[in-house]
Amino acid sequence: MQASATWKPGKDNPQEYDGLTHSGHTVHMDASPEHTTGPSPMELVLMALCGCTAVDVVSILQKKREPFTGLTVSAVAEQAAEPPRIFTHIRLTYRVSGAVSPKAMEDAVRLSKTKYCSVSQMLEKAAKIEAVIEYNG
Repeated sequence: MQASATWKPGKDNPQEYDGLTHSGHTVHMDASPEHTTGPSPMELVLMALCGCTAVDVVSILQKKREPFTGLTVSAVAEQAAEPPRIFTHIRLTYRVSGAVSPKAMEDAVRLSKTKYCSVSQMLEKAAKIEAVIEYNG
C-alpha cells in the first residue's frame, strides 16, 4: 500500500494538500484551523475508523443473514491539548436500522473492534474507544 500528500500553496490558504493513493484516488486536505476546503488529516483518520468498522459490521451481519436495512457509524473524538494532538478518547455510535438481533449487532461490533478493524487496532494503542449501539427498528 502506498500514498502521498502534495502541498498546494495558495494565497488564501497555505495549508492545503492533495493526497493520492496507490489505487489512484485523491483527497483534498485542509490543515488550516477552519478546514474550509476539505477535511483535516485527523478528520480523515476518524472517518477511516468509521469506514473500517462499518465494513466489518455490515459484512458480519450479512454473513449472519440479519435483516438490517441501514447502518451509520459516527465518531466523536477528544484530542490531547498539546502537540502531538493525538486522539485520547473516541466514542463510536452505531445506528442500525431493520429487525437486527441485538446479540448479532453486539457480536459484530465486538468482533470488529477486537479482531478485524485494523484502524481501530492502531488507534487503540493511544485512545480509549467505546461503542454505543442505537437501534432504529
